[in-house]
Amino acid sequence: MDLFEEITKLTRELDTAVRELRKSGTNLAEAERKYKICLRQEALKLREEKSMPVTLINQIIYGIQEVANLRFDRDVKEAIYQANLESINSTKLKLRILENQLNREWGQAKNV
Repeated sequence: MDLFEEITKLTRELDTAVRELRKSGTNLAEAERKYKICLRQEALKLREEKSMPVTLINQIIYGIQEVANLRFDRDVKEAIYQANLESINSTKLKLRILENQLNREWGQAKNV
């Protein structure tokens, strides 16, 4: 595969990765929203019950099954988002390297 074809292939991959980043970013935001809503609702429930000091709610709330599950889901989606972001950065770097190589080859061809 010549340099131009490889650059074209990487450019398509980059476009796909950006679309995936948009999806994973939306998924992350949705997971964060669900987690924060559940966290608030559970904190209010614990506060209304008055079975424990308000100062302990912040420590207890993260152990509630639903809150923990939503936090885990959010963390997984954040990891996916970050991996997509790194994939984009890696593809950009590969493109820059190939473009520089292509420019060097074309520069040498002009000098001949």
